[in-house]
Parts: sequence; structure tokens; C-alpha cells
Amino acid sequence: MIYISKFRSNDLNPSKGKQIEFNKTVIDNFFEFTDREHIVTFECHSILHTDIKENIRVELKLSPSRGDYKIYQNSDGSKDLKDYFLETLHLKSDENLGDYFAIKKKTSAIYILYYIPKSTLFSNFFSIASSDQFLFIPEDLEKIEEKPETLIPRQIIYYGAPGTGKSHSVKRETEEWEKKGRVVRTTFHPDSDYSTFVGAYKPTTESVQRYDIYNKPITKDGQPVMEQVITYEFVAQAFLHAYINAWKNREEPEFLIIEEINRGNCAQIFGDLFQLLDRGDDGYSEYSVRADKDLQKHLTNAFADVVLDDYPKVKSGEVLILPKNLYLRATMNTSDQSLFPIDSAFKRRWDWKYIPIAKGKDNDGVELNWMIVIDDKRYDWWTFVKTINKHVFDTTNSEDKQLGFFFCKAKGDIIDVETFVSKVVFYLWNDVFKDFGFDAPIFADKEDETNPKLSFDKFYNIDGKVNKSKVILFLTNLGLTPLTSLEDSDTNEFLDEDGNAKDTINKDFSKYSINEVGSYSKGKVVQQAVEMYAKTHPDMSAEQFVEQWMGLKVNVPNFIESKATYEARVMQSKDIRVHEKAKSVTLPNGDIIYVSNQYNPSRINEFISKVNAANWGITIKKV
Repeated sequence: MIYISKFRSNDLNPSKGKQIEFNKTVIDNFFEFTDREHIVTFECHSILHTDIKENIRVELKLSPSRGDYKIYQNSDGSKDLKDYFLETLHLKSDENLGDYFAIKKKTSAIYILYYIPKSTLFSNFFSIASSDQFLFIPEDLEKIEEKPETLIPRQIIYYGAPGTGKSHSVKRETEEWEKKGRVVRTTFHPDSDYSTFVGAYKPTTESVQRYDIYNKPITKDGQPVMEQVITYEFVAQAFLHAYINAWKNREEPEFLIIEEINRGNCAQIFGDLFQLLDRGDDGYSEYSVRADKDLQKHLTNAFADVVLDDYPKVKSGEVLILPKNLYLRATMNTSDQSLFPIDSAFKRRWDWKYIPIAKGKDNDGVELNWMIVIDDKRYDWWTFVKTINKHVFDTTNSEDKQLGFFFCKAKGDIIDVETFVSKVVFYLWNDVFKDFGFDAPIFADKEDETNPKLSFDKFYNIDGKVNKSKVILFLTNLGLTPLTSLEDSDTNEFLDEDGNAKDTINKDFSKYSINEVGSYSKGKVVQQAVEMYAKTHPDMSAEQFVEQWMGLKVNVPNFIESKATYEARVMQSKDIRVHEKAKSVTLPNGDIIYVSNQYNPSRINEFISKVNAANWGITIKKV
């Protein structure tokens, strides 16, 4: 979809107090923002001057009273969108208010913006825009506010990795109508067919008068004797329930929600209803489907008291036509796409909305900080998700099997070890990695000389309880470290490069050499040692590198971390100096790791002792 709008006076007003804004209709139907603040990038182009191209980062903030979003001046002072219009394109409010700008969505955070002088609107722009749908906002915004449903896609499939929140997205869209009884749900599965989706004759029991062999009614104590007999009647299923409800009240939306749509054979399930998915500009099906006699009989009864003068053949049940107020919503796990591939003709009749893997938020838009808890150890769930997803992608060359934030459900922000193993580990071992082998370092179990691989059975003891030590081993293999109370503290002490805190009385400024060369401070000598080791092991990945150095068991918070672990920790840390407490090291293969520089005398002595004993060709001495 492409959004086109004429410039408003505020858009070209040099005053920074006059913001560019997008009203609620545009937000709901084009940007689909849900959080209070969004940072996006506009790739800006001018049709008039094709050589002018610039990427502009903007901050959009919600105006709660109106539901619109405004583009404010960037907090870092960088060039914003208004600067682009006024300074780069030299637009003026008294000359260019008749011009247009158009926005095309590239990703949820990147948009392509075109400046379109009114004189070139029809001659050049539409050839660039290709066949995208258009959301045009006229100068009189109230006209389009009257019927916003005309902009809402009738059929949408929400797709993405398992646990990304696809069903939640559908629920959020439909929850108000579900309270009014305007939502019908169904779930497809391999045994689903036309009869379980639309309806069919099914056996049922009926109580009838019993007769004797002379066809006379049998009575007892003056009361008729009844018996249960099997009869057949047409039983409507999810599609017909939604279809009939929609026609009975065309003033309100009716939603038919199909969960796991690709787990069923869509061609078999929809049958000739497939043609109904072609909608005209008025929202009704462009093509009707003739109902068989059984279905026609059922529809005739259902619509007996419904006024449908404009669609008499629908009322009589002779044909089926989807009304404009019937919306179909479906979800699809990309990890299940091989069950029943959806053909291109079926796909074409749906809008597709990708739900990316992102850190989860609650209903108020506040980020969730879920933890994997193993006794007294706490591991950040989001860090685990990002780390394991990299391994999944590297192994399968696909995003389909990756995990979304909501892959398993936390209880009060806690994912207990039993849930973690039964849901997450089981999925990884049996659905993701089993076809690729378990030779990667993350599956290593060096404690078991007989079977040095971390097979799934090792996650359980013989009594059926979870073997917590193997879970910790797996997380350690991934380069994850438990979060500590020290790391979470707002008053966490900061040590300078020499290992001295601000209030240290007897400060120590000792220097250290590596292989008899140099004179380094405590924090610096650690970084130098890591960089020296990296040069002699150019083929090591970040995960292998972290695993090797974590094996030293140096008692330093966040001793060495992968980039994903570091970024996730920084994101949730309350420590205002967290960025200063680690230094990045780029490995020869381009991977980035982070090394702590928080070393007091006791920590550096432990580090030196363990590195020197490792026989890595690195010898550190105090000079």
C-alpha cells in the first residue's frame, strides 16, 4: 500500500513548534503503530530531482487525546523530515502547498518517501508506484473518517515464526467485536475439510412417539411412550456461522478467524468458496457461488426474517456472496509451511502481514523482562531467544524455525526450568536440529567422555525430573551467563582502567606485560590478552571464543560476552555507566565480542593465574 497526501501548512512551516503529523486513520490503516513512540527511517526521494536521495531518521510520538502521531525535532539534533523538505528540497509554504508526498512501506521501521510536485503527479509517479494499493487522504479528512472500514483489508494472513504474537495481533484487532458476539473462530488441521468448515448433514437423536406393530401409539399410564431415533440434519460450521451473522447485520463487522491456516489443505477446505475471496471495490464478492440444495435449504431458513431486497438470491440461498462487513483473519506459522503449501492463486487473494521476532511488550506497551530461572540462577529470556535464533538460522539457512518471544508462556515473568525443557529444548532438539546433527559446540558435553554430545535424554534424570546441570551446560555453551545482583544494581561500583573506584583509599596503579612486552593497566591487559588470542585463532566464531574463555571460570561479572548477550544485558540494565564497563573486540572473522574491564587487584590476579595456566602462549606478568 502507498499513502499519498497533500502538504499541510504545518508540514512546510519553518517553526519547529509546528509538527508534521499523521492522523489516526493513517496510523491505523497504513503505519499500524501500537507503541507510544516509534523511530523510523525515511528513504527520501524527489521525483523532480532524481539525484536527491537522503535517509532521514525521525521520532514519532503519540498524541493520546487525538490518537495521531507527530514528528518532533530529533532529540539528538540530527536532520529531521521538516529539515529535508525546507533545507534540501527548498520547499516553501506559499509555493508548494499544492504539492504531494507519498510514502511506501518497506519494513516496519523503514519507509520510502517521494516528494511529488503536483504537475508530475500523474505523468511520472504511478509508473514508479507499480501496482500497490493506495491510501489517499484528501484535504477534507472527515470524508474518509466516515467510513474507515473501506480501507481495512478484508482478508489478512498474519505470518511469522512460532511465538511472535500472531494470534495476539488478531485478538487485539477483534477484541471489541468479540465482546459483541461478532467473532467466529476455527482452527485448521490435517483432517479439516469442506464439511468441517462450512457444514454438512450429521446424525443426531430425536425423541419420537413409539408405535406398535399395528401402527398404534403406545402409552403407559395414559402417557405416550417415547423412543430415541437417529435422524440427520444439516449442521452449520464456522464459515456459515460467520456468513449468516454478517448478512443478518451488515452495519457491524463480522470476523471469521482461522488459526493455523496452513495446517489444513486450503484447496480442499474452501472448495468452490475460493471464488468468493475476490472482492470488488464495494467489499462484496465479485463472483457468486451457487449453493447445493442442502445448503440452500439451510440458508433459506436462516434468512427467513432478514430483509435482503438488494440481494434476493442471497436471501433465497440460491447463491453465496461475501458481504462487505465479513472480514477473514488467519494466522500461519512459517515453521509449518511444509504441511500443506498454499498455492499462489489462494495467496493472491489475501493481504499478508509479517509479524517479526521482537522483544515482547505488555498491553500498555511496556517491555517484558522474562527470566529463565534455575534455582538461584536467572538467565535473560530475550537474550536466549536472540542467541539461539542465530544458531537456528546458521544451521537451517531459514528464519522459519526461529523462536518468537512468546514461544512459551511465563508465569509472572518467570519461565521455570521444567517449562523451558519441555517446550523449548524439546522443540529445538526434535523439530529444528535433529535433521542437521548435533556437532556444533553448543551441543558439547565434555563432562561425558562416553557420549560427548548433549542428547535430549540427558535433560532428564532417571526419576523423570529435569537435570538442571545439563540445562545450565546448554546455556553456558550458548555463551549466556546468569544475571547477578551486582549487574542489576543502580549503585554498581565503577572501576577505572587501573581497577580503582572513586572512593578507593589506597589506589593501585600496577602495570602488566604480556610475553615480556608492554606496560598495561588492569583493564587494558585483559583486552590485549583477548586480542592476542584472537589473532592466533582466526577461524573461531564468537560463540566458540566465548565458550573457550568462559572455561577459565574467572569470577568477574560479565567476563566475556557475545554481542547479542551484551546488547540484551545493556538494554535492561539500570546502571547508567554500563556501557563503560566492557570493551568490544572484533575477531578476525568479523564477529564482535565484549570483554569486561572491571578488574580490581584480586580479580586481575585470578585472571592472570588462570590465563597463564591455560598454556595458550600468553604469559602475563606484573612489571
